Amino acid sequence: MNTKTQIFEEIVQERKSYRVFDPENPIKDETVERSLKRAILSPNSSNMQLWEFYIVKKKEDKEQLAKICLNQSGARTASQLIVFVARPDKWKERQKSILKHLDETLKDKNSQKAKMAYNYYTKIMPLFYETSFAFLRDKVKGIVMGYKARKKPFFRDALSKNVEIVAQKSVSLAAQTFMLSITSEGFDSLPMEGFDSVRLKKFLKLPKKAQINMVIAVGKGLPEGIYNERFRIPYKEVVFEL
Repeated sequence: MNTKTQIFEEIVQERKSYRVFDPENPIKDETVERSLKRAILSPNSSNMQLWEFYIVKKKEDKEQLAKICLNQSGARTASQLIVFVARPDKWKERQKSILKHLDETLKDKNSQKAKMAYNYYTKIMPLFYETSFAFLRDKVKGIVMGYKARKKPFFRDALSKNVEIVAQKSVSLAAQTFMLSITSEGFDSLPMEGFDSVRLKKFLKLPKKAQINMVIAVGKGLPEGIYNERFRIPYKEVVFEL
């Protein structure tokens, strides 16, 4: 293994979900910031970056969020809590940012590459992300997709229900990057799905269309925070070669 491969192998093997953190060893703000900056570099669907990240570190806010996370020990003892949020409702804002970036960086606006990029973000993205009159849109899309897919493969997952799924996938990729980064910094993490999503959205003052992806507790894990030995289904039972 080369050096990079060896380092990555060590990080992946070291990352574990700790359910108890050391209150005497708080994580530094700059450590979380570096890790979130790395998370933002994660691959995401069409580079729309439909995500937001909320850092919760004040004592009273952490206590309130821990209750919303059903009083899990990881939430109660975490140095900081980071909420990963999917924001498919912000697609128009992200679209404008991307088009502005294209305007500023593309040297030849009339090149085939430029035309394809502008067409993609001005025509294809609105077709996918616009969810007003969802029932009628999905009916029309269903007919078009069915017709297009009769003779050759065609993208079929373009209905309103797929918008949230796509956004959640992208946020999950960022969450994994974040946790690996936290491990590389010498700290530990715990991804949590056990929470009251209604109360959490109210706590963060999020709009109805925002979707909570997960809450990640970070800090210095204690040995008692590992409840069991790591177990994974054997490679040959989950990996198949065609």
